Amino acid sequence: MSELPDNQRIVVTGLGAITPIGLDTESFFNGLMSGKNGISLVDAFDTSAFTCKIGGQIRDFDPTATMDPKEARRNDRFVQFAFAAAKEAVTQSGLDFGSEDPERIGVFVGSGIGGMDTMEKNCQKLLESGPRKVSPFLIPALISNMASGVLAIEYGAMGPNFSIVSACATGAHAIGESVKTIRLGEADVMICGGSEATITALSYAGFCSMKAMSTNNDDPEHASRPFDAGRDGFVMGEGAGILVIESLEHAKKRGANIICEIAGYGASCDANHITAPHPEGKGLISAMKRALKSANLNADQVEYINAHGTSTPYNDKFETAAVKGLFGDHAKKLMISSTKSMTGHLLGAAGGVESVACAKMLQEGKVAPTINLQNPDPDCDLDYVPNEARDAKLSVTMSNSLGFGGQNASLIFRAFE
Repeated sequence: MSELPDNQRIVVTGLGAITPIGLDTESFFNGLMSGKNGISLVDAFDTSAFTCKIGGQIRDFDPTATMDPKEARRNDRFVQFAFAAAKEAVTQSGLDFGSEDPERIGVFVGSGIGGMDTMEKNCQKLLESGPRKVSPFLIPALISNMASGVLAIEYGAMGPNFSIVSACATGAHAIGESVKTIRLGEADVMICGGSEATITALSYAGFCSMKAMSTNNDDPEHASRPFDAGRDGFVMGEGAGILVIESLEHAKKRGANIICEIAGYGASCDANHITAPHPEGKGLISAMKRALKSANLNADQVEYINAHGTSTPYNDKFETAAVKGLFGDHAKKLMISSTKSMTGHLLGAAGGVESVACAKMLQEGKVAPTINLQNPDPDCDLDYVPNEARDAKLSVTMSNSLGFGGQNASLIFRAFE
């Protein structure tokens, strides 16, 4: 990437995270390194009739710590998460919006599902009390583009602004498309990532009916176990991961502190099945290839992959096959981990949160573990950094995200030179 001009090189200058293992980037990253487990019995609703009763539920989150109390009441929890994470990222970036051209700052923050809690509560009001009891804020609170809209209003960002929805690949696609937007010259700065708040009765009912979720309710801490032979489904989490990214030219001009570089992005579709990944990983291989080409890197230059790693029987096996299919002999030399073993699966926020993790790993020279990996699946025979973090000076990391609909996204981060 060094041969690209500075207006084409994209750097990360701010990180923000709201997760089940930490309500800011530092506590999140420290939680990853210590193998902290964020999975517990859910108490956000009555789970007695549900086959899955566990999740990565965020507790002790106060939206009014960053958002005006009136605005907090009007917005869904997924917007509150995005707002808090963006506040952290923007503060870290040191951006002075008063000295920036507002039309050169954009926001792409996505949500896989949007305001599910708002929708459920207002459906109940409609059925029990009639239409007059439905909130006038129902529609703006539930639509998934509102996180981007609220952030633009907060910062006066008048550049490109919308929400990408691609299920569990949403956050990664939002970041990747933000990279492309800056490279196309449509913006200098993008606030981007994903947010999700779907630990609700209706969400659980749907996923439980699909038999996609873990039913290891008696042992929540060991329920999310990617690549382990005993895995029995994903564990839902909630939260947000937001990045501030900008052209290197812009970052240099304002003397910004640069965390790392986003070198590559690739997107693809399996065109195979609405929920199951391609058994040979063809779509993911294509996305990773595109990311490598975008970054002008060879496959053997990647040192670490943050896997999608959902702890479902199909995903972990097929994702391993995809990594082997692309990387060949180098696959055995890669360090791979699934941070979902600690946070659970944050759906549309996963790609954002895992991008924050990749950026911090480059910055700190440490690799997060895959916890709960006690009995490896014979089909999952790569180095998943089991159970304990590692010190490793990294130059290139990759983050993969897969979504229902067969939608794939791959991001490549590299140490800034």
